[in-house]
Amino acid sequence: MDWKAGYDAHLTKRIDAGLTEKYLLQGERDPNEVVIMFETQDVSRAKAFTESADLRERMQMLGVVGQPDIRFLTG
Repeated sequence: MDWKAGYDAHLTKRIDAGLTEKYLLQGERDPNEVVIMFETQDVSRAKAFTESADLRERMQMLGVVGQPDIRFLTG
């Protein structure tokens, strides 16, 4: 399964975590570089999702190499 199909198949988990996708960007020179920005009303649910075994397993299954850089921003 390619990363995009696997990412799309994980939509229900993101919805359950209260995440709304705002941007999904891929590097122009490096297609393995992916930046995804979400909006959430509940940062604690979003953090729990990013720390979940389910997300780690999904990323490993889709070939994510190394530790993702996850940041929480406020405005």
